[in-house]
Order: sequence, then structure tokens, then C-alpha cells
Amino acid sequence: MTNEQQNRITMNKLNKVETVVFLLGGLMMVVGSGAAVFFQSWAPYLFAMGALCFCLMQFKQRYEGNNFVIQRLRRMMLLSDVLFLLTAFLMFADRFSLFRLLNVDYLVYVQYVHNNWVVVLLVAAMLQLYSMHRIGAELDKEAKKR
Repeated sequence: MTNEQQNRITMNKLNKVETVVFLLGGLMMVVGSGAAVFFQSWAPYLFAMGALCFCLMQFKQRYEGNNFVIQRLRRMMLLSDVLFLLTAFLMFADRFSLFRLLNVDYLVYVQYVHNNWVVVLLVAAMLQLYSMHRIGAELDKEAKKR
């Protein structure tokens, strides 16, 4: 098997700058979500910038192999990225009371928006952790087959 064929089977790797952007995005998400717990006004901005950097770098990575398990896990990872972006939106909606400005009933606002970004963030983080761990294991298993 040629080197080009082996590169097509694995996940595309990020270069050094993209890796730094990816890691800084993750760090900004952690700091932003931690600061939001302590009601810092700048927290949604930091989280949103971090989520955007993190998600863009994950969207940039591709899997071009035929392993159905890795393809499924990759879709789970992309779903968690969308949930990270939804978390950023809900943080802004909670911070600036966006839904109350639209004349949404206060009970509906509290039930569906108020601090529910935490639940969405938890689901996204769990999907991300599971899919990253399993993708690594599946790629190692696939590499051992060759």
C-alpha cells in the first residue's frame, strides 16, 4: 500500500497553526463556560469565539476511509460541534434575555432558555469525549489490520 493510500484512510491531520487554533478554541470554551457560571459579562463572547475556532478546525478534518464505525463516530463529533455552537447562542440568549425581548412568556423563557446552555454543553462534551476516544481506538485497530 502506498503512502498516499494510507493517508487517505486515516483522518486528515491539522498543521501546526491549525492545531494551535484548535487547542486555543478548546481553552477559550473552558474559560468562557467557567466564567459564565460566575456571571461574567464577557463569558459568552469568549465561549463563542472558542467554539467557533474549535468547530471550524474539526470541520476541516476529514475521514476518507470506508470504515462505517468511524464515519458514524465522525457524524457524532460534528453533531457535538453543532451543539457547542448552540450552547454559545443559548449563552447569549440567557445573558441578554433575547427571548424576553420577543415578548415570550416568562415561564416559557425560564423553562426553555434560562441556564439550559449548561445541559446542551454537557451533552456536547459527552458526545465529543466519546467520539474522540472511539475514533482513536478505531483508527489504531484499522492501522493494526494493515
